[in-house]
Amino acid sequence: MRAVNLLPRDGGRQRTIKKESLPLLVGGCTGLLVVAVLGALFMMGSGKVAAAQRNLDDLNRQFAALPPPPAGPSAAQQQLAGEQSARLSALTTAMSSRVSWDRVFREFSLVLPDDVWLTSLNAKSPISPATNASSTGGSTVPSMFTIQGRTYSHDGVARLLSRLQVVPDLTNVQLVSSTSSKVGRQPVVEFTIAADLASGTGSGS
Repeated sequence: MRAVNLLPRDGGRQRTIKKESLPLLVGGCTGLLVVAVLGALFMMGSGKVAAAQRNLDDLNRQFAALPPPPAGPSAAQQQLAGEQSARLSALTTAMSSRVSWDRVFREFSLVLPDDVWLTSLNAKSPISPATNASSTGGSTVPSMFTIQGRTYSHDGVARLLSRLQVVPDLTNVQLVSSTSSKVGRQPVVEFTIAADLASGTGSGS
């Protein structure tokens, strides 16, 4: 007669052990994955920090290689600069009161009528540019540019006066006097006309 094993098999216990070990396996894999990700992030961060440190070192070396800043001007240099500024100011003042007489006389000759001749001409430069403005603003007779002459009629005097009004370098043109007289047997009109120099006459040529 053959023997029969009536004890239950161990297959169920093995399946139970496998079910119990599955969460441990999943947890271990998850932990390894987290550690791997953290390691990769750490490596990336370390690389960025190293690159920034290298850039900082390069900038420090470039800054150290820069030449030192120049020293400020000495007392002698500052005094020389002050003297140059004073000379430039004096030159500017002198040039502002300079009159381009060649231009004034050229413009005057262009407007002088053929039937007018001069007996005298007086011209003087203003002391300063303010002299022009003060001379043109009031009712005083101008004195910077004065001419005396003769013509054949009062119409000739009026024609000369109107032409002088358009000369750019003359302003405040006024008729001072106009009287009839004779030169020999020729009737003439003797006149005196005065004007001021316009502001800015000294610029140009």
